[in-house]
Amino acid sequence: MNRTTVSLIACATALAAVTGFASLSAPDASGTDTAKAAAELPVERTSLLCPSPSLSDIADTSYTSFTPVTKGTGSDGKAELVSAAKESEGGDKKAGDKKADKPVLTAKEPGTPDTEDTSGGDSPALIGTAEGRFAPGWTVQETTEVAAGTGRGLQGVNCSAADTAFWFPGASTAADRTDYVHLTNPDDSAAVVDIELYGKDGAVAATAGEDITVPPRSSEPILLSTLTGEKQTNLTVHVNVRSGRVGAAVQALDDKIGGDWLAASTDPAGSLVLPGIPKDATAVRLVAFAPGDEDADLKVRLASPSGSITPAGNETLHVKAGMTTAVDLGAVTRGEAGSLVLTPTGDSVPVVAALRVTRGKGDKQETAFIPATRPVGARATAADNSAKGTTLSLVAPSGTAQVKVTASAGSDGGTPASKTYTIKGGTTQDVELPEPSGRKGTYALTVEPVSGGPVYAARTLAATEDGIPGFTVQTLPDDRGMVAVPEADEDLSVLQK
Repeated sequence: MNRTTVSLIACATALAAVTGFASLSAPDASGTDTAKAAAELPVERTSLLCPSPSLSDIADTSYTSFTPVTKGTGSDGKAELVSAAKESEGGDKKAGDKKADKPVLTAKEPGTPDTEDTSGGDSPALIGTAEGRFAPGWTVQETTEVAAGTGRGLQGVNCSAADTAFWFPGASTAADRTDYVHLTNPDDSAAVVDIELYGKDGAVAATAGEDITVPPRSSEPILLSTLTGEKQTNLTVHVNVRSGRVGAAVQALDDKIGGDWLAASTDPAGSLVLPGIPKDATAVRLVAFAPGDEDADLKVRLASPSGSITPAGNETLHVKAGMTTAVDLGAVTRGEAGSLVLTPTGDSVPVVAALRVTRGKGDKQETAFIPATRPVGARATAADNSAKGTTLSLVAPSGTAQVKVTASAGSDGGTPASKTYTIKGGTTQDVELPEPSGRKGTYALTVEPVSGGPVYAARTLAATEDGIPGFTVQTLPDDRGMVAVPEADEDLSVLQK
């Protein structure tokens, strides 16, 4: 084989084995595909970004890192989180400053969670990298408890990958809300970002959101109320990266009813699933946005344990193009597990959506957010679970599915345990979690569909303090730990073109 051909094939294989989706397929002149069936190989590198957890001096934050044991990985690798402290902050972080780059957390072994705690309001954003056997399915959870003040309660977010576009329906500039968009740049060159706001009447004037520069390996929290003078209860935030890439998340804090992180909605789509509404939710608000030029008309269904039902008085939702639409569904779950499923009534029009969920009553309320999410796919993982206060919700919106759930060893010891569940089509189930023997410390949950239709999942953490039902919900999309790498054949004809 010609050396050039070997180099091309080796390069394509190496590129495919990095976090993300890789597809290498070129049809021949006859229109038939000459590539052989793709092999599923573990990714070799994963990058995650964790936003700065809180501005409160009484915040307590824990980071939990976990990599599922994956077949086909080698024996080498590492995973660590380092500070993304800005270079401009008093010279605290400079090029070549080894102390500034000292890892905040270093993972020890796949299959066992690793944790690190911090407190106060000056903890920086973190940049995480996992390589080799630590890369496939690497998950980092950031969980913060704030005892009092704006946003008090439990706040949680999955550290996420950098990208170039994000949609956040459910943000606000109302008088009782303090919402920040956290932008984290993991690269060695500056990123340039536009933040666009859309309210009930369409685009909101926000010229201060244009051309925001995020310096290399740094993080910028942008207060939404500084971008516009308009007070809007329900907003959709669009983060559009002109140059480079960033991680993005919205921290939504309320003066009276707590707060949480609002993760990005899945990409605009005609049908959406918002899984894992807590069964004791006292109020649920659906916020949706159609980013194109067409209005969207959606069927609204609640997948309950007994089947699909229609929320009374909210059978359908009309979403005007370019405008944010919100509807209050009340205590829609009525004491049972539930997930919201949105499907088009006619032509499919792409939309994004999220739920604001409230638990408790009066001055003992707490809120969390559930964005529309991707299905579990091959595997998904939730870290930072405890013996009490963890709920795993599984929903099969179309057909019946079998799902395997594994509870890992604890961070301080124990043996993993697994159970397989059958989720009937059109239902949501809060499943009884497997109980590992001798488990100590926090643990991870890994969800793997076995057969049947697509499965969506969400995990709720709950901790009541002073009568306030603190909670946070994280959706569990596919962890993208595996990548398809087609088998390549020798084709000398490419050298003759």
